[in-house]
Amino acid sequence: MAFDLGTFGQLLDEGFVGWLIENQWPDSWRHFNRLWAYYQNSMTELVSPGQRSLEESRRSYVQAQEVGLPARITGRVYTGADSVETGHDVSDIRRKEVVIENDIAWRINAMVDFLFGQGIQIASKAASAEKRRDIESLLKAVFDGSGGAVFFQDMAVLGNVYGFVDCVLRWGDDLSRRLSNFTSPVTSNDTSSLTSFDSILYAAEGVALELIEAPRALPVLDDHDYKTVRAYVQHFYQVKNEVAGSDGFLTQLLGGRKSAQHRKTVAVTEILGPESWQRYEDEELVAEGGNPLGRVPVVHIQNLPQPYFYEGISDVEQLVSLQDELNTRLSDRASRITLQAFKMYLAKGIESACERGIAPGRMWCTDNPDATIEAFGGDGDSPSETQHIAEIREAMDKVSGVTPVVAGVLKSKLGNLSSAVALKMTFMGMLSKTYRKQLTYGEGIRQICAMVLEVLDKAGVYATTLEERRVEVTFPDPLGAAIAQG
Repeated sequence: MAFDLGTFGQLLDEGFVGWLIENQWPDSWRHFNRLWAYYQNSMTELVSPGQRSLEESRRSYVQAQEVGLPARITGRVYTGADSVETGHDVSDIRRKEVVIENDIAWRINAMVDFLFGQGIQIASKAASAEKRRDIESLLKAVFDGSGGAVFFQDMAVLGNVYGFVDCVLRWGDDLSRRLSNFTSPVTSNDTSSLTSFDSILYAAEGVALELIEAPRALPVLDDHDYKTVRAYVQHFYQVKNEVAGSDGFLTQLLGGRKSAQHRKTVAVTEILGPESWQRYEDEELVAEGGNPLGRVPVVHIQNLPQPYFYEGISDVEQLVSLQDELNTRLSDRASRITLQAFKMYLAKGIESACERGIAPGRMWCTDNPDATIEAFGGDGDSPSETQHIAEIREAMDKVSGVTPVVAGVLKSKLGNLSSAVALKMTFMGMLSKTYRKQLTYGEGIRQICAMVLEVLDKAGVYATTLEERRVEVTFPDPLGAAIAQG
């Protein structure tokens, strides 16, 4: 790919960035999109269901988690690079009954609710009470401008699914001019170069927080320290408000008829460095500028710590194999029920029996004294199958730490849950995982706050020292409301 990275000096090599996009990005994109597909389990409508493997499905759609089912059920073979739409039909296998029960999504949503469902409190640690009040108001304005409580919930969803989430700090044109022009030193005694606190709040709203999903992220880490990000590259495809493919040579070839139109899409590559940044669209440089912050404006948050890896531990990835096993057994049970729930008949010695279906009041006549009609089938219980499905669900409870009780499903008598101790024992796995995530996400939020205040300080909007940029993030007790009601 054609990149001109001279503005970054010796920090980046054009060949290495090209390798990241051409080689690492496709593998990363497939892996992380597979995790998102298992979380969302999106439905794809079948435009032309004439394929042999789909003839007996009796449904006009397929779901994303079907890629994990064996070919004996779906009638299709999937590779690691295939999505549910791009599998290959197996010629001698027809599609069976497919049952998908997404046990991943509600567990992830429950984790998000326990972590950010009741909101968080961000308190400044500045020595002055007035300073604390001002800093908290500024941070609230920035977070509210980026979505407020929804911002934190989106952060948790992306982190739980992918294993990590990155937050990029951006600032508008007004703050960019201030960052470029403001060169005089500021002190904590000089509150701002602006005249009123309302104008300070208005300027602070120019800071935007953007969450980057994992399929886009291509961080350039330090050779000797995997925790240090030397530069940040993100690559993705962006749709435009334009229509492509409507004229030109293809139109003439079709005798003047317009070819199939589609929405224009461009390949976007953005490179953020400690001193400058660039944006490419379809390998052409469309924008660039300086970075007065002096460091890469990205905060990296791991969902759960994973030593020696940039990526954290994904809650979805641990559940994929169990989800596949659950869907497989549910589909097998559906096929068995389909075969056994209805009576089937075997006609012997009756002419044209296959041409007449079973119906009330219908009669067959034959001169063959040995002719018979035998009924077989009917519903039958399979205790081992039921037990196996229950054990799969219990395994998912253990791996995720989220039990059906969290979602309000009470399967058996749990005793008196009115006390705090009883509730904590019931939710032990969920609470321990939530407390671990409070550490990782809390540290990430503190870094975001410190970077926001640093930007406002360097822009001459509101002066703070390094110590005054420290904040405390308080998560509410997930079981507080339940204990209070008890």
